[in-house]
Amino acid sequence: MVIDMSIFFGLMIPFLGTFAGAACVLFMRNGMNALLEKVLLGFASGVMVAASVWSLLLPAIDMAQGYGKLAFVPAAAGFAAGICHMVFHAFMKICSFFCAGAVMHQSE
Repeated sequence: MVIDMSIFFGLMIPFLGTFAGAACVLFMRNGMNALLEKVLLGFASGVMVAASVWSLLLPAIDMAQGYGKLAFVPAAAGFAAGICHMVFHAFMKICSFFCAGAVMHQSE
């Protein structure tokens, strides 16, 4: 069986990147500087925003070209629905935290 080297490298590059990231987490578990943590979190969030824009939103807008000038509406509606979903779950966590505290105080 002959394996094309481009397929091999196409699989190994993400594998090695994931492996290196996991190794950093294991080795830096307790001794990470707060500034380094903020930089890494900012980089990760930037990567996720870029991935959502270039891999999800722009292709969705391209697929909706039949709507003319309103081609952005399906992508914008999905993006807004995702934001509402995240805000709702954050709100529910906050409410459950305060409700659990109120129940604990009533039982004392």
